[in-house]
Amino acid sequence: MTLRQKPLHKRTPSQTDLAAFKDLTKKDALNTLQKELNKLVLTAPPQTQKTVRTELDGFEKLFSQYLLDNVDSGIDWQEIEPPPEGTVIPYKKLLELPTDDVKDILNRLIVVKLNGGLGTTMGCQGPKSVISVRSGLTFLDLTIQQLEQLNRTYGCDVPLILMNSFNTHEETEKVLQKYFHVSVKIYNFNQSKHPRIDRETMLPIAKSITNSENECWYPPGHGDVYLSFYQSGLLDQFIQQGKEYMFLSNIDNLGATIDLYILKYLLSSEIKHEFVMEVTDKTRADVKGGTLIQYQDKLRLLEIAQVPKEHVDEFKSVSKFRIFNTNNLWINLPAIKRVIEEQALHMEIIVNNKTTDKGVNVIQLETASGAAIKNFEGAIGINVPRRRFLPVKTTSDLLLVMSDLFTLNRGNLVMNPQRSFPSVPLVKLGSSFTKGTVIIIANHGERIDIPQGAILENKIVSGNLRILDH
Repeated sequence: MTLRQKPLHKRTPSQTDLAAFKDLTKKDALNTLQKELNKLVLTAPPQTQKTVRTELDGFEKLFSQYLLDNVDSGIDWQEIEPPPEGTVIPYKKLLELPTDDVKDILNRLIVVKLNGGLGTTMGCQGPKSVISVRSGLTFLDLTIQQLEQLNRTYGCDVPLILMNSFNTHEETEKVLQKYFHVSVKIYNFNQSKHPRIDRETMLPIAKSITNSENECWYPPGHGDVYLSFYQSGLLDQFIQQGKEYMFLSNIDNLGATIDLYILKYLLSSEIKHEFVMEVTDKTRADVKGGTLIQYQDKLRLLEIAQVPKEHVDEFKSVSKFRIFNTNNLWINLPAIKRVIEEQALHMEIIVNNKTTDKGVNVIQLETASGAAIKNFEGAIGINVPRRRFLPVKTTSDLLLVMSDLFTLNRGNLVMNPQRSFPSVPLVKLGSSFTKGTVIIIANHGERIDIPQGAILENKIVSGNLRILDH
């Protein structure tokens, strides 16, 4: 009798099998990370272990979201809709409001400046906020001058709060000593310090809290402002003082000054607007800026990093996405407290791939402050004039604000009235400042006169706005 063996059939893993495998792998990675973070906490001095534990718990939540939410899946482009009517208000509508109770409304405001960045991209050492901008005054000087003028003029008390990073805290503390006699109360708090993760092992490259080099750590983006501010105790302190709104902005945006019309609107509107994002009209210089959209029935910030590759050109379109985020934000303080305590604060993760000086490929998980807009009730955008967005990110920007395009008035940079255009020219300097690309934008049909003897390097944007590579 002959026995015949049935042929073996190879089993192809199903999608369910693959999903289950990936899920287990992610859970294993999270468990391993938790063990490493526990080891890191034990390397901290006993008196700081509680603080370190709190910061690393925040990182663990971010890492868990990164693993389990599948951040690489991106956004469903087909579900994107323009902001509904009434959710982006034109600034000119606010000008109808009376501002006869200035002292009262200013006393309900605090100003928070993001002060975590270094001046390295401009060839400077130390905090960016201490770089001289105009007439020997730094970003910090100008900010304090603005607030001092308001407090003295109206007899109010608008405090300044700086969110530092571990990169800027020590130097900022030293600089603040010179403002001891100004009529502005100044407070500091630090944003979190998160460990960089090895891209291969998915584990922290830091082995010790105290002995690891700075490049083992990173500040996790300005989206960390809400939780760090809450944990500092300052949020509760200002709520108890009767403060209602935070005006949050980058310290290097010289256009981000207190606007009485916006503040009055927030405090007098029948609808409670817990979160307001200042947006402005997009130009060709702003094509990478985040924009406001309606997505899954909520107003959300869409950043270019979230856009599928095949739709990036569409995202950059000035005709379809007409506004972009200035990162000037007005947020209700009790609402921040509620969202955090209800554990309802969720922001999209920005994955930042880096390579350390030692050649290790690492990832940084970051969040943006504007991405929190979807967590708040009555959130809106206000389409503000371009003058409220004057960032100084490069030496080219610095050249513009130091020029006679602007005049300085009590800490405020104001466009020179002799200039007939509301926008500034785009200047791009070479690394050695010996040559560069000057980009001139003019309206169609207008004439551009080049002075005799001028040497033009590279290319220029022509008068009909035809953009050439440069």
